[in-house]
Amino acid sequence: MVLEIGAALVAIGAGVAIGFAGLGSGLGQGIAAAGGVGAVAEDKGMFAQGLIFAVLAETQAIYGLLIAILLMLGAGLIGGTPKPISVAAGLAAVGAGAAIGFAGLGSGIGQGITGASSVGAVVEDKDMFAQGLIFAVLSETQAIYGLLVAILIMLGASLLGA
Repeated sequence: MVLEIGAALVAIGAGVAIGFAGLGSGLGQGIAAAGGVGAVAEDKGMFAQGLIFAVLAETQAIYGLLIAILLMLGAGLIGGTPKPISVAAGLAAVGAGAAIGFAGLGSGIGQGITGASSVGAVVEDKDMFAQGLIFAVLSETQAIYGLLVAILIMLGASLLGA
């Protein structure tokens, strides 16, 4: 099987989607988990709260994975025979991957920073958990915007079968 340029661009878009979104999640989780470890060192009862703040940054990678899978399915790269994909549609796939990839990168890092600060605040005042959670979730909105734009690009380029 020879992979045509359009399909290769879809594969690049899928890689960009999960690569950058996963990078953001990994960095964000590491930052938040580092704060969680410090909190648990001060108060052994903080494990669950620290874990919650660290896990929040996982969603960006999930969004990136979703877009990567949808792109590959739409191009027939998995689950079927590769479809003829124009270069323009392939470039749109790179755009879709970039939309969620970069949004997930920034959002994941931001969520990790906020999560680390929040778990530190909860060590000082247990009543800060809900407020910290709200602040940490605010960073999620940029990833959701990236996910939505990626889906809209894929629809416009007929990469979702629509």
